[in-house]
Amino acid sequence: MSALILALFAGAVVGLALGALGGGGSVLAVPALIYLLGFTPAAATTASLLIVTVTAATALYAHARAGHVRWRAGAAFAAAGILPAAVTGAVAVRLPQAVLTVAFAGIAALAAARMLRPVAAGAGNADRRVRPGRAAGTGAGLGALTGLLGVGGGFLAVPALVTVLAFEMQAAVGTSLLVITVNALASLVTRSGAAGTLDWADIGPFAGAAILGAWDGKRLAGKVSGPGLQRAFALVLLAVAAFMLVDALT
Repeated sequence: MSALILALFAGAVVGLALGALGGGGSVLAVPALIYLLGFTPAAATTASLLIVTVTAATALYAHARAGHVRWRAGAAFAAAGILPAAVTGAVAVRLPQAVLTVAFAGIAALAAARMLRPVAAGAGNADRRVRPGRAAGTGAGLGALTGLLGVGGGFLAVPALVTVLAFEMQAAVGTSLLVITVNALASLVTRSGAAGTLDWADIGPFAGAAILGAWDGKRLAGKVSGPGLQRAFALVLLAVAAFMLVDALT
């Protein structure tokens, strides 16, 4: 199968994940770039951040039009995470890849376990009374993990918004896209020197298919219940965590 077809297919899947689930794009994009398109781990991380940034921004626009973005809490999360994402992004390039992979898998599994817990009834209205200190503190931690792991952070942002600020799932999905866009851009600042060595012949089609897939993912999200999306997201996280842990240990 040609690299172009693989790039288009993988990009469509990443876009669907970001559009429907508000995350999972980077954790799907990085393995696809490495195992399907032959990127090195370092190049795949940088390319993934580029792809996820433009795709998340597209999906953010679609969710904002539907009123699913809580701008105040999202801005607090994003602003608090900018500096930590940039700092840990610079540190991450000096750490062994296996260490990062195992840490990534563990965090993804923990996030999935929290997402599978039932959310208390009526909790979805708690986001109307946003606590800026709590949102900023969680956002700073999220930004640090985003920079360290080289991902957009949606797979962590959605559980954080659901469990820490008690967002309903659709609002968490939409708001996470704002956090992803800002955190991915902050991480890219520390990796800008690597962009010139990337294979744009693969990245271009990948990103284009991801953008189109994000619009389809947004429509899919409107047809699935919030609890259904939450369970689907948790299962995606568990699958990714298992795959990356096996890959790191074999």
